[in-house]
Amino acid sequence: MGKKVLVTGGTGLVGRGIEYAVTQDKREDEEWVFLSSKDCDLTSMEETRKLFEAHKPTHVIHLAAMVGGLFSNLRQNAEFFRVNMLINDAVVRCCYEFKVEKLVSCLSTCIFPDKTTYPIDETMVHNGPPHSSNFGYAYAKRMLDVQNQAYRQQYGCQFTSVIPTNIFGPFDNYNLQDSHVIPALIHKCFNAKKDGAALTVYGSGTPLRQFIYSRDLGRLMVWTLREYTETEPIILSVGEEDEVSIKQVAETVAKAMGVSDLQFDTTKADGQFKKTANNAKLRGYLPDFEFTPFEQAVKESCDWFVENYSTVRK
Repeated sequence: MGKKVLVTGGTGLVGRGIEYAVTQDKREDEEWVFLSSKDCDLTSMEETRKLFEAHKPTHVIHLAAMVGGLFSNLRQNAEFFRVNMLINDAVVRCCYEFKVEKLVSCLSTCIFPDKTTYPIDETMVHNGPPHSSNFGYAYAKRMLDVQNQAYRQQYGCQFTSVIPTNIFGPFDNYNLQDSHVIPALIHKCFNAKKDGAALTVYGSGTPLRQFIYSRDLGRLMVWTLREYTETEPIILSVGEEDEVSIKQVAETVAKAMGVSDLQFDTTKADGQFKKTANNAKLRGYLPDFEFTPFEQAVKESCDWFVENYSTVRK
């Protein structure tokens, strides 16, 4: 009997990365269904049940979430918590009710404690409160790990989760009000080039981040679905040695977009200085996995944005 894999939030950044990975490594016994928010209101248990009844998945990758960058999180912590709790409860419960063989949910490094030692690893998720800027979203995401553990303990379900670091790539959200750093910089570069102006980067440029290309993450999430058997989460990330500063990111994007004049607006908030994650667990499973070099991945992402400018989310 073949697998039927349902991907919630399947038309966003990560979903498109998974779709790309699946086309590169097709399996005869797998059918993949990529859903968008238009297909179902996942905050409704009733609608989510109807969706599962219609598709009858054997496997689920759960990506759907209410997401946003630093500034929209600061404004709407209550909504981020409420909406994501509703979505996650509906999806996890339906995976149990419809006897889904395996569920892989996508978490975020923002779930880790604000006050912690670095590098962070999978054992530290619940060691203290998350950063105050996005605690609503972070706690809702943490609860997915709690749900996975509880459903394994009570019902024997094979539910697990992945924790990617900062994701970027084709099909990102480029809205300057609520996008993450790389898509925001790509869009700003595009505008700066068009207007013959300088690129203005919010903050000092000093914070450090690990970025993962959505197509690399796609390959790793397909591997997680097919091969990873633990309930405990697994960090999907480049190594600590591949951490880059926001200044380096801005310079890499500007170079790829052909912009030479950069300015830093230090009146804007920086967010956390660093969130270095340890990918030793992943490397234990996949010692030879090759990540796309950062400059190449940024160039591909910039080229995709320019080519698809008229239809991108902006």
